[in-house]
Amino acid sequence: MMEKDNIILKLTLEFSLLIIEYCEELELDKKFVISNQLLKSGTSIGANIREAQNAESLNDFIHKFKIAAKEIDETKYWLELCQLSKNYPNTESLSDKLVNISKIVNKIISTSKSR
Repeated sequence: MMEKDNIILKLTLEFSLLIIEYCEELELDKKFVISNQLLKSGTSIGANIREAQNAESLNDFIHKFKIAAKEIDETKYWLELCQLSKNYPNTESLSDKLVNISKIVNKIISTSKSR
């Protein structure tokens, strides 16, 4: 499937670009540790989903999506931490986008398991 036709690939790529921008903003404020953690988990969601597009089997596909789901949970944690911390930029928009991505990923996992 072409990337432009694959909504989850599109959404995770866009999310990764927004995470990069947010982390660059954190780095300007010398918030390097949180920035690094968030950058890793936030961008690996899309990387794992992209990798799943070339899965060797249905089980491999599901496994890669489950890894992406774990990265979503970790990213949620870092975004919540930023939102609750003093002097951090607002994460509400990123969190909202992540909720949408999470719903799609979980639906793909459950649909794939029922095949």
